Amino acid sequence: MSIESEEPGHGSSTASWTAVVIMLVAFAIGTAAFFFSIVWLVWASAGLVVVGLLVGLALAKAGYGVGGTKSAARGH
Repeated sequence: MSIESEEPGHGSSTASWTAVVIMLVAFAIGTAAFFFSIVWLVWASAGLVVVGLLVGLALAKAGYGVGGTKSAARGH
């Protein structure tokens, strides 16, 4: 008896990586701004997190998400 496990695809795509990098930069900027009490920059970085989410969704809809038409299939 053989049980095959298939990789669930944990977001290894152009869309997810782009969204995560944008959000990671936003959190880093927001953390530094919070430390230095730069309130407007904290809010701007919060807006950048939302931008990262929207960019990720837009790229996924454009076919760069997991299983998308423009994402490269990789063999393991």
